[in-house]
Amino acid sequence: MENFLSLQANLQNGIRSVSMGVKLLLVCGLALLMMIPALFVGGVVRDRTTREAEVIADVSGRVGGAQTFLGPVLAIPYTVPSTLPAQASSSGIYVVFPARASADVKATTEERHRSLFKVPVFQADLKFDAFFDLTGVPAAAPSHATLDWNQAEIVVGVSDPRGALTDADLEIGGKHLVLVPAEIAQHMAFGSGGSQLKLALFGARVGEIAKPNSQFNAVSVLHFSGAQRLALLAYGKTTKATIDGGWPNPGFDGGFLPVQQNVTASGFHAEWSVPFIARGVSAEGTEDSISGLDATELGVSFVEVADPYQSITRSLKYTPLFLGLVFLSYFILEAATGKRVHAAQYVLVGVAQIIFYLLLLSLAERIGFDLGFLVAGIATVSLLSINAGWIFASRRQGWTAFAIFSPLYLLIYLLLRLEDNALLVGAFASFAAVAAAMYFTRSIDWYSPFAASTRVVSQAGPAAPRSSNAE
Repeated sequence: MENFLSLQANLQNGIRSVSMGVKLLLVCGLALLMMIPALFVGGVVRDRTTREAEVIADVSGRVGGAQTFLGPVLAIPYTVPSTLPAQASSSGIYVVFPARASADVKATTEERHRSLFKVPVFQADLKFDAFFDLTGVPAAAPSHATLDWNQAEIVVGVSDPRGALTDADLEIGGKHLVLVPAEIAQHMAFGSGGSQLKLALFGARVGEIAKPNSQFNAVSVLHFSGAQRLALLAYGKTTKATIDGGWPNPGFDGGFLPVQQNVTASGFHAEWSVPFIARGVSAEGTEDSISGLDATELGVSFVEVADPYQSITRSLKYTPLFLGLVFLSYFILEAATGKRVHAAQYVLVGVAQIIFYLLLLSLAERIGFDLGFLVAGIATVSLLSINAGWIFASRRQGWTAFAIFSPLYLLIYLLLRLEDNALLVGAFASFAAVAAAMYFTRSIDWYSPFAASTRVVSQAGPAAPRSSNAE
């Protein structure tokens, strides 16, 4: 029995005499273990992101989704007689783009709410103007092809016709026509390679007006709804386009960027100009020769400035860094005060930081990311500071912890907002944190037992020489 008590006493003394270096390694190990619950938080964020995508797809499908429009082009059926008696003649569609094209789009936008999720939708009034010069047409028709001018159609296209708010109109040669599903041009592909741009085509017969070597003007008016994105194809040899919208945060994309743009808090105005030499698509030809028109999109995306799920996902990437810095701060306070901190208390500190991300997620969905971060950050910093005051039995240490953790959480926010400069700022901040840790632990005798180390740290000035007993 005496031997057992002696062994137990020696074990307790060994635990108490764990060196500061070993304690620091244990703290670092705990910081790494806390990444496991952080992964679960990341799973929650992914679930919410998936749910958001489902809501966006559902709402978008009801209003038309992302819409791409094609202005008036001329489609003429042709036939090529067979050179062999037993072989049937071939046929196809000959496409002629307008010599000059201009588009004017006015879009009104709003946010549709579904539970906690928001989807930007729009209603657009589109006016397409096209001037056709058929002099010399057909210049690129297949050999021996015969064009059926009487069956010629003016066609326009849209990616999702479910967004139509009214019938589409066409004014040509003083006549007003209603566009109907195209008869001869139903399977034209305007994409290239593996990206086939699929458009629903609507047309009207213009055989009385579209004649060889003729010139005429065609105007089409469309009223459509959609969601998230609106794009036009450069449907003329030379195309000019103007889009006005009420969305304060547009994203301009596609094959060409605006030559002029003005974005204000109340909306935006953008102008495009695509010359023929930049378009990269021939002025006329068979339906196979005009592929690649999808690369001429003039697009506007109606995007949210701050997607809370994207921001939180980015913040989770910095979890190891900030867990380590908070644990290191507690360790330095522990070494400076001589008050031992149990591993369970470090775990509670780590759990508080993990819960910060859950608070941020739940608040950002309701009040926005910025305000949510402010509330969650103040709550977490206050808790960590009060906890430091409890652990070290000192109000002064609590305020010291508050002075350390407040800039730390401010740094998290800055890294999420700086975007392009986040890596630079994060690298310098990490370097400064390590330098500070080196400075404040410069007097620690890492080989000595904990009690001896804390006596050295508490001394003013440089570290005292190690005694032979410490060794």
